[in-house]
Amino acid sequence: MGKKIAILTAGGDCPGLNAAIRGVGKTAIINHGMEVIGFTAGFGGLIRKEYVVLEANKLSGILTLGGTILGTSRDKPFKMEKGEVFNYKPGLIKKNYEELGLDCVVCIGGNGTMKTAHLLSLEGLNVIGIPKTIDNDVFGTDLTFGFDSAVSIATDAIDRLHSTANSHQRAMVIELMGHNAGWIALYAGIAGGGDVILIPEIAYDINKVCREIEDRFSKGKTSAIVVVAEGIQKPINISAASYIAERIQQTTNIEARETRLGYVQRGGSPSAMDRILATRYGAYAAELIAAGDFGNMVCIHGDVLGKIALEEVGGKLSLVDPNHPLIKKARNMGVLFGDE
Repeated sequence: MGKKIAILTAGGDCPGLNAAIRGVGKTAIINHGMEVIGFTAGFGGLIRKEYVVLEANKLSGILTLGGTILGTSRDKPFKMEKGEVFNYKPGLIKKNYEELGLDCVVCIGGNGTMKTAHLLSLEGLNVIGIPKTIDNDVFGTDLTFGFDSAVSIATDAIDRLHSTANSHQRAMVIELMGHNAGWIALYAGIAGGGDVILIPEIAYDINKVCREIEDRFSKGKTSAIVVVAEGIQKPINISAASYIAERIQQTTNIEARETRLGYVQRGGSPSAMDRILATRYGAYAAELIAAGDFGNMVCIHGDVLGKIALEEVGGKLSLVDPNHPLIKKARNMGVLFGDE
């Protein structure tokens, strides 16, 4: 008899989740004769034993869909919520896993999901992780699916802001997602021709930013585009874009406006590159399961798929190196990162 496996998607949604589910499921069913189920609402479905059977026909037509057909949640099985009646969720998860006769659970998610996946493996479950997040900050892999789609959406928004900025002689400040990692702001900022790019990994001086904007306008430029990651240093209780726009206007008397792209970056149909990456990740995960190679996260380095032990991934972040080649190239073209 073939193996019986389960798939779940946890954490925030992002483009490519359904492509990954399809990649795992179709490879497992067609190539290895496995039985596949999907837990609904992330780890919550695993805790409550709520699932759907994923037959091959249910996996057709989902490649291009945004979101996740399984639903997701931010349930953390190893964390007690305030006021919660004690119930050892990992023990309940293991019980459900055994009662369902599962041979593996594929956990598709970001950093928190990979950490939980590792803890579940310590409980005796066979687990495989697949990294997703628009932030591209999962440790141990060069790329997460969802990132390319988010960068494309952000770049399109920056492109549209250029015409408004030029028409009104303004500084336009656009805030992109990225609490700790500035990958989206860096890539979209360069792709969209940003004049200033501020990311969490590089400490900036707001006075230098203001002087750069002033200098641009004094040289006859009619606009400035400032791309900021939401996680840059700022006062509490104010958004990154609001703070930067207010300081620019107060310091330079140049009109500044803010745009916060927010959840738009996470929605909609995945880009072609994300569909391919998610499919490759999913198919490779199924091959690892067939080989009985558990306790790993699928990863990619260059264009080569591989695996990394979950214990090496959890609790770590992949951040932008301040000496990243893209940053050096951007500096050489006059892009300001606020530190020089």
